[in-house]
Amino acid sequence: MQMKRETLAIHGGSPVRDSLLSYGRQWISEADIQAVMETLRSPFLTQGPKIAEFESKIAETAGAKYAVAFSNGTAALHGACYAAGIGEGDEVITTSMTFAASANCVRYCGGTVVFADILADEYNIDPEQIRAKITKQTKAIIPVDFTGQPVDLDEIMQIAREHNLVVIEDAAHSLGASYRNKPVGSIADMTMFSFHPVKHITTGEGGIIVTNSEEYYQRLLLFRSHGITRSAALLEKEAEGPWYYEMLDLGYNYRMTDMQAVLGVSQLSRLPEFVARRREIAARYNHHFAGHRLVVAPQQREDRESSWHLYVIQLELDKLNATRSEIYRALQAENIGVNVHYIPVHLHPYYQKLGYQRGDCPVAEKLYERILTLPLFPAMSEQDILDVLQAVDKVLAAYEK
Repeated sequence: MQMKRETLAIHGGSPVRDSLLSYGRQWISEADIQAVMETLRSPFLTQGPKIAEFESKIAETAGAKYAVAFSNGTAALHGACYAAGIGEGDEVITTSMTFAASANCVRYCGGTVVFADILADEYNIDPEQIRAKITKQTKAIIPVDFTGQPVDLDEIMQIAREHNLVVIEDAAHSLGASYRNKPVGSIADMTMFSFHPVKHITTGEGGIIVTNSEEYYQRLLLFRSHGITRSAALLEKEAEGPWYYEMLDLGYNYRMTDMQAVLGVSQLSRLPEFVARRREIAARYNHHFAGHRLVVAPQQREDRESSWHLYVIQLELDKLNATRSEIYRALQAENIGVNVHYIPVHLHPYYQKLGYQRGDCPVAEKLYERILTLPLFPAMSEQDILDVLQAVDKVLAAYEK
């Protein structure tokens, strides 16, 4: 059925809504504000008790033994690469369909990034591509749970065990997701969660690594605080007094503050509500776009449950008299804050200068040319959802061949 054509806002028509609806946004409650205020009045703004409390609650949520909080998700990934022992001459396989941090963390440690292509239907890294990229220099795999849908963890962990590799799951998108009824964070050697304001819960900025390995846990603690320890078990000399500490390695100042941590503790109590609402909104979108002539909805595997950080559609550009850029601008003019996630990492100038080329990941490259991210966050109202769907239909109808 042909959709009704209306004059687009970009061409002088009335926009679907009066104010911009962003693609993602935090949801801060009065309880969150009160918790931060109490910490501001406490003796500890940083290096205090709220860090350990937050770490303990995240570890419990993820089904892991240990958690180490960092100042942001990128710092946490850097810490995981350090804990895994990645250095000069080591190769690490990851996806190009991700934010740059998933690869940059390898470069920070002096390692070489190897990009594997993605599965065309679910957009996550292709396990067979991982197998094909393994060499004698391969040290680790960094799979990314793109949009919130977990990767094929069983297959990836099996590949890693066969080749004695470390798996660092970039779960920046998938807090609250599950894989075969197991929480994300309970399976990989190390798993990173991000707490940027558009993520499932926020600490303003922040990240964390969860793990079941005590060895990784101790290395992560060391790395985030200058490589310095006061632990009697780790000191190389007998302590000279209660003040004594030693710098054992060249670490970084990647500590999270108590102000961030207490916000995280408060937000975490609402994680089930946040994830449930994300799934409701995604279900509404899925229903609307089922069988749509001009949109391909994201596919989900039956053996895993996404926590829906992003809702990414593909445009059927061969049926449209417009480029992706024109459709993007038209939706923005309707006050729908669409976005694009992501420019494949190997196409960025920095990586091109290192020798990566267009054509290295053809599936990811083709997908990138067709995708748009629609607004999806728990505080969206029913009217917000209707506005998104109306605007998408309005714009695509105007450009349909």
